Amino acid sequence: MTAKMNDPKGATMNNSTAPYPFRTIVSLLLLAGNFLVAAIYFHVINP
Repeated sequence: MTAKMNDPKGATMNNSTAPYPFRTIVSLLLLAGNFLVAAIYFHVINP
């Protein structure tokens, strides 16, 4: 092979943190709200 793997970092960085934690939390919160509204609409939950 002509390409050598001398650069240990390369194109990807191995980080243990999420890249967009705020965006992930907000999207999961909106998804949970969507399921709640769907459950109310289909009379699974009767408020």
